[in-house]
Amino acid sequence: MDWLRAFVPQPTTISRAERARAAAGAMVGLFVTFILSQIVTGSLGSVPLALVAPMGASAVLLFCVPASPLAQPWPVIGGNTVSALIGVACWKLVGNPVLAAPLAGALAIGVMFLLRCLHPPSGAVALTAVLGGPAVQAAGFGFALMPVCLNSALIVLVALVYNNLTGRRYPHPQGSQLGNVHATQDPVPTARLGFTKEDLDAVLARYGQVLDVSRDDLEAILLETEMRAHARRFEVVNCAAIMSKDAVTVTPDTPLATAWRELRRHGLHALPVLDAQRRVLGMIGQNDFLHHVGLDDYQTLRERLRGLLGHLLGVQVDRPATVAEIMQTTVQTVRCDEPVAVLIPAMSNRGLHHVPVVDGDGVFVGIVSQSDVLAVGVGALGVRARF
Repeated sequence: MDWLRAFVPQPTTISRAERARAAAGAMVGLFVTFILSQIVTGSLGSVPLALVAPMGASAVLLFCVPASPLAQPWPVIGGNTVSALIGVACWKLVGNPVLAAPLAGALAIGVMFLLRCLHPPSGAVALTAVLGGPAVQAAGFGFALMPVCLNSALIVLVALVYNNLTGRRYPHPQGSQLGNVHATQDPVPTARLGFTKEDLDAVLARYGQVLDVSRDDLEAILLETEMRAHARRFEVVNCAAIMSKDAVTVTPDTPLATAWRELRRHGLHALPVLDAQRRVLGMIGQNDFLHHVGLDDYQTLRERLRGLLGHLLGVQVDRPATVAEIMQTTVQTVRCDEPVAVLIPAMSNRGLHHVPVVDGDGVFVGIVSQSDVLAVGVGALGVRARF
């Protein structure tokens, strides 16, 4: 009975909106790819097809699981093109489709592993090159360029635009959350007692199988699972319970001198920047002021060129006068009903000192500092001050 249960589909956690997004993306991707390929190949009478059937399988990966390592641009374009070349070569060298087709599929997989462009639909591309009939076989190695490579490049381009417009990162960048933001050799704080990058790499190496999930996504899932376990172990304390409600804030048009005085007077590292509706627009901190007055070596190329131009021309480049001109606009916030445990990776690994707290409507209600989170940890361990 257990063996038979393995055939029963597992329940899905995918929302209806996400299913609709993926289905609509596949339709748009295939439609645009077909039309553009038809326009390009229409002027070339020797091209056997405008759209090859394996593009339907590529669309499933590109629009349903855009974070998959198998759906990234190089696997799609490289895997499909290389597999088409291998399929054509097998047909020309072997001839008998009974032998050429399985040989093409096997060689395509081996070469895709070697070139790090594994893409499941590419196996079908290799078979299409062998079994596609006289028109495909007459095209020869040109079949790999037109239409296979053309189809692959076009559908990747559509996926890039569509996925990012609908809130899905594509291409999916690889980046560890366990990297030390202070550029030192120490592991990040959560990795000193929890798992490290080396632990994950060792387990993946011992697992030794293809995973249809990117390494950084797997790492993020494990970290969040670990944080949920910590929250359950130390009881669930939400951010509203520990946040500072009487927070010092500024607006985008606050003069820099005023913002600096507020930082110094209250002994703070950073101030939230709010609009008229008390929504968080950014943060301004001591590092921003240091950068502003030229005491920060980490300047962008544009800023260095502006400074050089001012020096060469003998003019002083205008200094920003308000908070809006030097504040950080990329800000992580947390909802007031979320557990404190969600702040641990951001504060310990990413080095954030303050995180603004918002309500369900995105309105600023307070701020949580590293000291607030530390107090929760001390209370959970039952430690009492002795001084």
